[in-house]
Order: sequence, then structure tokens, then C-alpha cells
Amino acid sequence: RFYILLSKERIRVPPECAAEMVVYDAGAGEIRTHYAGFFDPGFGWGDGTILGTKVVMEVRAREVPFMVYDGQTSFKGWFERLRSRPEHVYGSGLGSSYQRQTLTLSKHFKRL
Repeated sequence: RFYILLSKERIRVPPECAAEMVVYDAGAGEIRTHYAGFFDPGFGWGDGTILGTKVVMEVRAREVPFMVYDGQTSFKGWFERLRSRPEHVYGSGLGSSYQRQTLTLSKHFKRL
């Protein structure tokens, strides 16, 4: 089964970094939360008007039931500093659609 979950906390990726979701605890079973886990430089950063962006997690549980608890850690982040700050960072100026995202299906789904 495949689930779409929204994080409780928000993240901010500085313009001079990129980030990635990585497996939190491989011993927790066949649960994966990091399928769409790359964050561009400036994701959730903004010009002081954005206090971070919630993370949408694509979660797959393979052949094992699982329960999600309020406040449960479900992934960890890995940040990498870039060699130089990009000219343009993630945001609405580039046509980015996830800067203040809520729990919505991707643009690949069509509303009937």
C-alpha cells in the first residue's frame, strides 16, 4: 500500500544547501518515507515571510501493518552545502508549486 502523509513540522533549506530525506530506522520494518525526498536550495526559506514548509511524504509499507503516532519520527534529513549559492533559489519566482504546500495530490492527477 501507498500513503501520502504531511509532516507536523516545517523545514527550511538555506539557499546555499540542498537536502534529502533518508531512512530513519531501517530496523523499523519495511516502511519507506523517502521516495520523493529531495529538497532544492531555498525550499521553505522565503524572504522572511515563510516560516518553513511542511513535508509531503510518500509512504509505502511492504507486507507489514503499521501504525503512525502523533509526534512519531518518520524520517531524518541530510543537508549538503553547495559549492556556491545558486543565482535563483526555489520559490514562486521560478514557478515552484510546493513552497507553502498542503496535503494535495500531485499535478499528475486530474480533478473529475
